[in-house]
Order: sequence, then C-alpha cells, then structure tokens
Amino acid sequence: MNQNTPFIAKTFYGFEPLLEQELLKLGAKNIKAITRAVRFEGDLGFLYKANLSLRTALRILAPIATFRVSNQTELYKAISNVNWSEWFDPDKTFIIDVTLYSDHFNHSLFVAQKAKDAIVDQFVKQGNQRPSVSTDNPDIRIQLHLQDDQLTVSLDSSGNSLHQRGYRTETNIAPINEVLAAGILLHSGWEGKMYFYDPMCGSGTLAIEAAMIACNIPPSIHRKAFSFMHWKNFDAQLFDTIRDSCVSKIREFRGHLYASDKAPSAVRKAEENIKNAGLEEYITLSRADFFFADRPSEVPLHLVFNPPYGERLPIDADLFYGKIGDTLKKIYQGCDAWFITANLDALKSVGLRPSRKIKLFNGKLESKLVKYELYEGSKKAIKNA
Repeated sequence: MNQNTPFIAKTFYGFEPLLEQELLKLGAKNIKAITRAVRFEGDLGFLYKANLSLRTALRILAPIATFRVSNQTELYKAISNVNWSEWFDPDKTFIIDVTLYSDHFNHSLFVAQKAKDAIVDQFVKQGNQRPSVSTDNPDIRIQLHLQDDQLTVSLDSSGNSLHQRGYRTETNIAPINEVLAAGILLHSGWEGKMYFYDPMCGSGTLAIEAAMIACNIPPSIHRKAFSFMHWKNFDAQLFDTIRDSCVSKIREFRGHLYASDKAPSAVRKAEENIKNAGLEEYITLSRADFFFADRPSEVPLHLVFNPPYGERLPIDADLFYGKIGDTLKKIYQGCDAWFITANLDALKSVGLRPSRKIKLFNGKLESKLVKYELYEGSKKAIKNA
C-alpha cells in the first residue's frame, strides 16, 4: 500500500466532522466526509495509526476493487476476478459483510453466500486447501457494498468494531457505546483543560474516554488484535514502531475527573473498567445520588452524562428531567453541562434553555445532545457586567 492508498473510516451519524478533524490532525490526505463515513488516503503505516488512534471511527475499510454487477453470474465473476491469495492465506478464516442498496439483489445473505463460493472456489482451483468461514472470530473480514449495480469490494482492516477498546469488561443494562461516548465528549469541546464530572456514570465509559482524551491515550491501545494483522502484507515491525510512536505522545493531565452513580453495582463495574484502563489516578469514583449529593469540586466543572431515557430503565421521565434541571440550577452554577437523551419530550421538563442541540443517534434511537450554560447569577447580569 503506497502513500496514496484510499481508505474509508465508518462512524456514527453526526460524527463526520469530528472524524474529519481527527484524520486531519493525524496527517491523512484527501479527506472527504460522506454519510456516516469519511474517505481519506494514506500508507500502510497510517492505516495502523488510524486504527490505534481514531476515537470516532467504528472501523476502517480498504477498498480493493470495484465492479458493475446486475445478476448473480456477474457477481460471482467479479469476486473471482479479485486475487484473494494476494491478501490472505487459505488457513485464515473469513466472513463477508454485505451492505445492500440495489434492486438487482433482494437478500444480503444470498450475496454473501455467492461471494463466499467464488472465494473458496478460487483457492481450491489454485490447489490450496479450502478456507473456512467463521461467524464468531474471523481472521479476515470482507465488506461488499452494493449500490444499484456498483459493487465495491473492501477489506475491513479493524476486524471487531473499534468501539471495543479492550478496557470494558463490565457493563450495565444500557451501556453507552465507547465511540458514541468519545464523540459526545469531542462535540462538547472536552480537551482536558478543566475538571470533569459524570454524575450518572454507569459502567464509567464517559469518564474513561474523557481521561483518555485528556492524556492523549490512543483509544485502541488496549486492543490485542486487528484484522490487518492477518493480511499477507502485515508488517509487524512497522506496527510496533507506529504503536510506540503513539504511546510516546501520551501526556500528563493536570486536572481531575469525577464520576458517580447511585447504584452500587454500577460503581463496582465502573471501578473495574477504570482499573482495566489504568486510569485510577485520574478518576475519583464514588457512590452518590446526583439529586442529593454535594458538588464534587467547587472549581468550574465540565459535566457530561447519559441519563436514563425511560426506554430500558423505567422512570417518571418528566419528574426525573425536572430534577436534573433543578439540580443543575442550584448546585452547578458556573459550569457547563452536556447530556444526551432520546426522550425529546422530557427535555421540556428540564426548565432550562439549551445553548446548543446536536442531533445524534444512540443505537437506533434518535437523540439530542444538549448543552446548558449554568451562569452564576442571571445571564442578563453576566452580559451587562
């Protein structure tokens, strides 16, 4: 892969500008945002760095061929025209993921099966052993994107989704995705220059991601495996060099992070995850009910949290969100508070006017990330001062 090899980084809706900025800072070339993804160019070493360093990417694809196909015969021929032995050995397991937006094909499973047959047949015809498909933990992930009659064949360099950082072994009923958490923090402007507080921390994901941003810790530094490690062109020495370079850019954080939850089980899980991430010195964890607890620090705090929506955790949403607003007004003057919710009706009960609203999705739930600027005294008095 040369320095101008094209790649595609997948992300969540609303995170495209964040991912663009991340890629720009890393040194990517020819960056262009598309829906839920960003195209860019780089070399093999940059592909390794991107997988290790991008906080808002879900996976990174390497397109290797494009074809026009309108029926199963053309599909089989197209996949057969790719020299698969150039990319992986027949002793590697593989899986095919299909994204389908075409009237020519009705079922993604049929497309995957036909493509699988073409790959297996090619290896056998070359006198190799028959490669196996694995749905659990495949070595190689192949991505087929069919838009009308346009087929793009890509290798998934990441393997498991990049939200699987490797530190989270304990979760709650409604855990927030790590990539979603990182994107929320970046949308909120968090850079590690203030004190941070998540008062409804659950299993600790927001606080951990906030600490990793503050310390410039590569988000996937704890991951043991990436799919590109099974490619024929994998350069272990180059990967180690890139990884060491990323680690060398880790910095000290001079502020502090606080996290709390009223549920003992949540605090216990958060404690384990924080320990796994090696961030105990930066995060003070406590059991506390946000509505009754003292403010953890009198310095201005950057609050970011993920309150229950009433979807999986039953609550009286109007009452609960009203108490959020009352608590913010009374206890957290001088702070900025951000939270995400899919309960858009309950937002009206907060009783505060958000200074920003950002449309996001938490899974399939359309959500809003909202910001409240909590002035000391009235906002009018601040402006006239």
